[in-house]
Amino acid sequence: MRILASAVLTIATVFAAAPAPAQTYDPNYPVCLHLFARDGDYFQCAYFSLAQCARSASGRAATCVVNPYFAGADVPAAPRHRRHRRAY
Repeated sequence: MRILASAVLTIATVFAAAPAPAQTYDPNYPVCLHLFARDGDYFQCAYFSLAQCARSASGRAATCVVNPYFAGADVPAAPRHRRHRRAY
């Protein structure tokens, strides 16, 4: 029974230690070029505007996407005045 439990634990550890994928988006750029290649798709985040990215994507199997992880994105401001309910 101990051998079976040890074997199951070893197999589970091997499968859990699989390599993790790298970060897809670079948070320093607002626009990414999504390239479609034979060996797999990948993102190249190095553009400041959609027009700049579109010029690079022209004639290639690629499309431009907005970077959802852009670190310079504007954060909505908090309301200036809070309204409080009266406690009765």
